[in-house]
Amino acid sequence: MPASPVSTPNPQWMEKIKELIALTGTDPASQSADLIGQIIYASLKMNQENYDMGQLKLMTRAFKEMRYAYRIFNQHSNGHRISIFGSARTAPTHPDYQAAKNFSAAMAAQGWVCMTGAADGIMRAGLEGAEKEASFGLSIRLPFENTTQSLLAGDPKLISFRYFFTRKLMFLSHSDAIAAFPGGVGTQDELFEVLTLMQTGKSNIMPVLLIEGEGGTYWKEWEDYLKTNLLKNGWISPEDLHFYYLAPSVQQAVDHVQHFYLRYHSSRYVKDTLVIRMKSLLTTEQIEELNRDFQPLIKSGQIVASAPITEEDDHLELPRLAFEHTRQHFGLLRALIDRINDF
Repeated sequence: MPASPVSTPNPQWMEKIKELIALTGTDPASQSADLIGQIIYASLKMNQENYDMGQLKLMTRAFKEMRYAYRIFNQHSNGHRISIFGSARTAPTHPDYQAAKNFSAAMAAQGWVCMTGAADGIMRAGLEGAEKEASFGLSIRLPFENTTQSLLAGDPKLISFRYFFTRKLMFLSHSDAIAAFPGGVGTQDELFEVLTLMQTGKSNIMPVLLIEGEGGTYWKEWEDYLKTNLLKNGWISPEDLHFYYLAPSVQQAVDHVQHFYLRYHSSRYVKDTLVIRMKSLLTTEQIEELNRDFQPLIKSGQIVASAPITEEDDHLELPRLAFEHTRQHFGLLRALIDRINDF
């Protein structure tokens, strides 16, 4: 049995921690104070657990990166955001560059903020198209990339990261959609990370767009590999193909994102109940259709129209669907969202 991270807290430490939190003007009995207290307590425990200097530096730097990045995002929290991935080597004359620039301009015109890695190639094209006000940059400190050349240089919305894993966390936790353009190992890493997290239920389901310039075959060949090697061998399921959309054009990619949020708003779990918030109601007949066609998603009971559940504290004005989810078949759940929007 794996070791549990939970241990009985030292009461003397906890009393001192509460006093320290009170000095910051926070109520020690609040939920936020409890969580901050756990962070402080875990940090103090590290002093007794024989970590080497490299481990301590990594944990400290990663935590500081996350704290700073969340603070910046919280200061610019309005509107939907889309992350744009792709090669840093794509030349400005390449059709993929022009497609990325046109796509980000079109998304910005719809009120979306475009997030990129703030380097060259596709990332620069994304920033050029969206322009500064509708752009966010998450750069990685590499010896061969100079962020001072970024179009966002000097802008507080340009955040520099030491670690790829903290950077990817910020991309994924603040995205409402993903657009991938052709690229190398890094692009594939980011794309497969997104697909893995959605497939396993560790991330919110969102549109994933595969886009390239006119005449390109990159994504068709990628999809052929996926079907020939992964699907054919049973390493992914047919329903997993719902997770991405191979866009025939830039405009169809934009339309796909807009359609995903046509009626669907967001979702969350309250224990085992999946709550789907919508912008408008479904009819009784439409809900019956969902129950009939998406039975594998339902652990028990039925999909029903619902008022906000007691534990919910956001978007209380929106109509809802609720059902006990099996926590499986997330590709099929993606198809259910499409059906909700298609009605």
